[in-house]
Amino acid sequence: MVKRTTQLKEEISKCTVCKEFLPFTPKPICSFSRRSKIVMIGQAPGLRVHESGVPWDDASGERLREWLGVTGEQFYDPDIFAIVPMGFCYPGKGKTGDLPPRPECAPLWMDPVLESIGDHKIKILIGQHSQKYFLKNAAAATLTETVKAWRAYLPGCMVLPHPSPRNNIWLKKNPWFGVELLPAVKNTVKEILD
Repeated sequence: MVKRTTQLKEEISKCTVCKEFLPFTPKPICSFSRRSKIVMIGQAPGLRVHESGVPWDDASGERLREWLGVTGEQFYDPDIFAIVPMGFCYPGKGKTGDLPPRPECAPLWMDPVLESIGDHKIKILIGQHSQKYFLKNAAAATLTETVKAWRAYLPGCMVLPHPSPRNNIWLKKNPWFGVELLPAVKNTVKEILD
């Protein structure tokens, strides 16, 4: 049975399934409505997002909105964008950045969220965690190979690297990304919004 989005959001907001593994009290962060057209699936909130409670409220989010060619108002309209990370809570710091999303979250919540959204137009998979989860064996061995093969996942999915400033070196090494993929992403989003 498909749950109403209000009921589902309430259940998600009270989730404590991975509490013992988190550095802070669980604070699930996501945004969606039954009318969401584009489903953004990233990794997990960073510390700044954990503190503000607003998804993609950081430098990564600024770059992501630029990549999509949308305003903040459009991005945060749940009737346009569902923002659903693989892990809803900040997982903590690791040696080279934030820890990966907790593995308990997506199997527990992803299907109910997507079922409650219903007829969305496309999923935008950001980073290897969401790409491996949704593309399964169709994902390439590396994130770079998966993103280079972006046309293979259309029309249901688009794949992006994480927009973190930590990926500036990757962006410099892969100029095709800005030349080929970003215009396609912007055009796809514009067509959906029009």
